[in-house]
Amino acid sequence: AKLQEILSFRPRVENIAVKDVKLRTFITQDSQRDDLVGHVYDVTYGIIRPGIDNLVVIDDSIVRGTTLKQSIIRILARLEPKNIIIASSAPQIRYPDCYGIDMAKLGDFIAYKAAIELLKETGRQDVINEVYRKSKDQQSLPKEEIVNYVKEIYKPFTAQEISDKIAVLLTPPGLKPGLKIIYQSIEDLHRSIPDHKGDWYFTGNYPTPGGNKVVNLSFIHYIEGTNKRAY
Repeated sequence: AKLQEILSFRPRVENIAVKDVKLRTFITQDSQRDDLVGHVYDVTYGIIRPGIDNLVVIDDSIVRGTTLKQSIIRILARLEPKNIIIASSAPQIRYPDCYGIDMAKLGDFIAYKAAIELLKETGRQDVINEVYRKSKDQQSLPKEEIVNYVKEIYKPFTAQEISDKIAVLLTPPGLKPGLKIIYQSIEDLHRSIPDHKGDWYFTGNYPTPGGNKVVNLSFIHYIEGTNKRAY
C-alpha cells in the first residue's frame, strides 16, 4: 500500500516564474547587479494552493545567491506555498574559475560564505588562520608548486551541513514559507557525465597549476579585504 501511495504521487509542473530575457544579472557589472535583480522575474498566480502546496524550483547553478535572495525567493513567497525547495542541478560552487567564466572572487560564493560562517560558529577560526598562513607562505612559489589549501575550509563539514547553512544565508527577512536548498552531489554529477572532467568549480581539482595559483591568491585577497580578481 505504501509503495502504491508513492507511485501514485504525481507532481504538477507549471510555469510559475516568468523571466524577462532582456535582463541578465550574471553578466552585469557588480555595482549594477543588485539594482537589476528585482526586475527580472514575475510569477503566475492562481496555481499554488496557499499553505498546502510545496513549490520546487530548479536552478542550473547557485553562484552568489544574489538573485535568489533579493528577487526569486521573495517573489515566489507571494504565492504562499507551504515550502520553497530550490534544486540546483550543479553541485555547490566552491572555487573560483580562471578559464573564461567570471567567477574569480571567493568571497562572492555563497557556498564559501556558508563554510566560513560554520567555522566561526563552531569555534574553528583557527582553520581559517592556518589556511591563510599556508597560502601566504607559498605565494611566491612557482605555480607548479602551489597547493590548493582552500579545500581545508570545507573539509570539516558535510555537503548537507553547508547546504543547510546556505539556506539560512539566503532566507530573506520575514519569509513565511519554509526554505530548503538541495544540490546535485559531485558523485552523481560524475555518474551522469563520466567523460567530462571540468569539475574544478566544485572540487578544487584544477586542470592546470595556474588554477591553484588563482585560488591561493583569491583566498589571500578575501582575508586581506582586497576586492579584486585573482588574475
